[in-house]
Amino acid sequence: MSKMAAEHNAINLSQGFPDFPVDPVIIDLVHRFMKEGHNQYAPMPGTPALRQAIAEVIGLTYNRAVDPDTGITITAGATEALYAAIAAFVHPGDEVILFDPAYDSYDPAIRLNGGVPVHLHLKLPDFQIDWDEVGSRITPRTRMIMVNTPHNPTGAVLKTEDMIRLQQLAERHDLIVLSDEVYERIIFDGIKHESVLHYPALASRSVAVFSFGKTFHATGWKVGYAVAPAALSQEIRKTHQFITFAVNTPVQLALAAYMKTPQHFQGLGSFYEAKRNYFLNGIKGSSFRIMPCHGSYFQLLDYSNITRIPEKEMAARLTCEHGVASIPVSVFYQDGSNNHLLRFCFAKQENTLDNAIAILRKL
Repeated sequence: MSKMAAEHNAINLSQGFPDFPVDPVIIDLVHRFMKEGHNQYAPMPGTPALRQAIAEVIGLTYNRAVDPDTGITITAGATEALYAAIAAFVHPGDEVILFDPAYDSYDPAIRLNGGVPVHLHLKLPDFQIDWDEVGSRITPRTRMIMVNTPHNPTGAVLKTEDMIRLQQLAERHDLIVLSDEVYERIIFDGIKHESVLHYPALASRSVAVFSFGKTFHATGWKVGYAVAPAALSQEIRKTHQFITFAVNTPVQLALAAYMKTPQHFQGLGSFYEAKRNYFLNGIKGSSFRIMPCHGSYFQLLDYSNITRIPEKEMAARLTCEHGVASIPVSVFYQDGSNNHLLRFCFAKQENTLDNAIAILRKL
């Protein structure tokens, strides 16, 4: 869709990246560490400074002690962390439960490692998990369950009762939980992010994955990390070692220094909530129906009052004929389910959103 947007000079609200600059403070820190000569390989698990900084933030955020030496692994983005965890624990024939619509790297990573993806649908209109259905689909071959909160592409979030049900099933069936929490700080409406790290019994069998790209508006730097108990981290590092080995050294050191100031990440939720509200206020009164969004920087819009054509066709028409690019939600379903929904990224400057809103309101 980004390629199509460029070809048709459309406003790109499809791919999930901000169009505003990274904080100059962290840019200067990267430059400083480069000039100081920190340009060779970092240690395979990540620089000690960054792992220590992450451990401190986890303690501050989730009131959980994590050993930076054995519990945190720096990866080449969250996607690599997810892949390394799947490669570490999923063997040929193992089943992995995941929920559609799902981020598009999950299923291929499972299949590449010989696993069997078991796709369950989140339940409309709020895209919630049916835990009774989950329980009925667990078999002796089930190895892992994957969750994502706040959720891409829907903006849904898991609640306390979801985490309790997840913990009960994981303990009862001895499952590993892989929790994609890259939008942990982009959560709205006074809701608290429910991390697997909040729940000791769940954390003891979970891998939580995070992303600096989402938190600091620097998706192109591709730096993420996995938090897991020592025994699980040890296995993840065995796969990470032969996927990327190590991650950009000066950027790691810059992130560690930048995180010493909590204000750099603590206001992210309100920052993006204001952008969500700005976008939604502009859309009000249009022919689109607004779907609930409590986190991430994506908003789903239902276009069924405009047309009933399939989502891929609608996304292409909106891009090529009207000049706004979005993502059809059907591509996040293994079975291509069509619910007349498009995903729009609102991590944009106001003038970008204004131009898109003006077009969308005319439909």
